[in-house]
Amino acid sequence: MNAGVQARPVIERLTIRNYRVLRDVTLDKLTPLTVLFGPNGSGKSTVFDVFAFLHEAFTTNLRRAWDRRNRLREIRSRGVDGPVEFELKYRESKDSRLVTYRIAIDEDRGSPVVVAETLQWSTAPGSGRPRDILRFVHGEGYVYDDASGASSFESMDTPDLLAISTLGQLSRHPRVAALRRFISGWYLSYVSADSVRTLPEAGPQERLSQSGDNLPNVIQYLQERHPKRLGRILRILSQRVPNLESIEPEQLAGGRLLLRLKDGAFDEPILAKFISDGTLKLLAYLTVLHDPTPPSTVGIEEPENQLHPRLLPLLAEEARQAATRSQMLVTTHSPFFANALRPKELWVLYREADGFAKSLRASEIPQLVAMTEHGAQLGSLWMEGYFDVGDPLVRAGLPASAERTSDAPA
Repeated sequence: MNAGVQARPVIERLTIRNYRVLRDVTLDKLTPLTVLFGPNGSGKSTVFDVFAFLHEAFTTNLRRAWDRRNRLREIRSRGVDGPVEFELKYRESKDSRLVTYRIAIDEDRGSPVVVAETLQWSTAPGSGRPRDILRFVHGEGYVYDDASGASSFESMDTPDLLAISTLGQLSRHPRVAALRRFISGWYLSYVSADSVRTLPEAGPQERLSQSGDNLPNVIQYLQERHPKRLGRILRILSQRVPNLESIEPEQLAGGRLLLRLKDGAFDEPILAKFISDGTLKLLAYLTVLHDPTPPSTVGIEEPENQLHPRLLPLLAEEARQAATRSQMLVTTHSPFFANALRPKELWVLYREADGFAKSLRASEIPQLVAMTEHGAQLGSLWMEGYFDVGDPLVRAGLPASAERTSDAPA
């Protein structure tokens, strides 16, 4: 590990069963930057929503996360019986023990029921058999006590309570608490152009909200606490947006906060509501990617919206740099963003004839790997039809958008 770089949890594998179009999908050997790619309706956003569902269940409660998604009728895969299941494998740091968390959720009279919940740690780094830290069925089970070295019986008051979330608040269960902190600490971004134009209450805030509606507060925080970091963000932004000189938060008489951007061509700063959607969204993404105290896991949903296509490869490179400090998950259907990616970083999501999603890593397609080694770009190869899966035109029964060249590298 490089000096000054803190150890952080790293997700290695995620398995999803019976969650909407994800009847049985596994993403394995995840890289620091993982990008979910594919056409509309392919399941990218559903994978992203699995992270959002777990995060909400741990930071609020399972019932709220369940109800927000219209309960089992809209959550469980169509025509499938059995519970919704998630399995998460991660390490607290690169060389630490493998942690496995499994949860199965069903429903009883409209309320979610935790059918089973388990937490296992490998007994030593690289060893075989894991140790049960927590094992619950229908709200009852055993949890390992580090102090006594023995397992004790516990029960939840109601079947919709997560044992990890409940027992993870107790200091005597540090391994359970570690998982709770990990999932609760995920940051997921759904930044929209409308949200970043709002006038929030004044006051510095450390991290951008999911929608980006506190962007002026984050700029104020960086200006007060991390001026060098804000300077770096503005330098990058000015390289991407011609004539941009500065950004200043301004507190109004009514206690609201707005942003003013100084354009080099004009004497007076411009109010945020008159600034382009792309400029504000790029600024919002840069505050996330250059967070002075980044979360361990960061997700960004479709960053290409409102951004100029030529900026997307640069944003992908920013995401890769940020992935040295946070594990990054990005969804996109932009070939311009994909052009900056490596085969191991890109997963294609696509739907088969039965309507359920499948996943395929670009590095699992030998021809793609060979072509990128000769200088080809993944986004361009996608547009030319070399992935053989997920092409929306082929799925609709239309011809591919481009002819393949016969002299392409094998």
